[in-house]
Amino acid sequence: MRRSFSLLLAGGLAAVPLAAPGQASAVTTTTPAAVTRTAGITVAPYSNFKISVKYNKSTKRGGKITYYLRAKNLGPHYADYYYIGGQVPKGVKPTLRWGGPKGTKCEWEGQWFWCWGPLALEKGKTDWLNFQVTLKSGTRGTATARLGILSFDVDQGMENMSEAELKRLGIKHHFDLKTVKTKIVSPPRNPGRGWTPPPPVKEYNPPASHEESNKKKDT
Repeated sequence: MRRSFSLLLAGGLAAVPLAAPGQASAVTTTTPAAVTRTAGITVAPYSNFKISVKYNKSTKRGGKITYYLRAKNLGPHYADYYYIGGQVPKGVKPTLRWGGPKGTKCEWEGQWFWCWGPLALEKGKTDWLNFQVTLKSGTRGTATARLGILSFDVDQGMENMSEAELKRLGIKHHFDLKTVKTKIVSPPRNPGRGWTPPPPVKEYNPPASHEESNKKKDT
């Protein structure tokens, strides 16, 4: 049903809207406006998603961060053209491990990691994605990710169109993203008894069997 995300990236659809103010949200549920008005015409609303993310609140330098992303379709429509994933932190190694429902495919370019499955997501149903990144040894401070859903508002019969064709037709798209932050803990040069290292990152069960390499290694 959904096709490769590379055409959408090449068309620049992801770059501008994701950087626009107000798109990323730190709350659990992001609710867009009930309708979108363009040139005086009212078009159908998007489905709303409840985004939840479990992740490591802290990790050591050069350590790993595991994200457990869940997206529940709250309606009012089924989501027939959407992607799950988002913006990974800066300063990570260009290979990550991921797991998702059967039939899921993923692409990673720059900071954007998006996955898609073969089926539409009915109202009340939940899609999921687990993935793990590894920090470069020189990355310090806070690792910030923006994770959730990118969805297109397509009419019936348009499900098999490519992203390039959707763009040409001016089909609208919407982001439901949640911002999550992981503190990178640097050990002191002379750790004493008061030094407590962050807990080790446990592999999720089952461990991700898929690897994805960054096509544009600028993270």
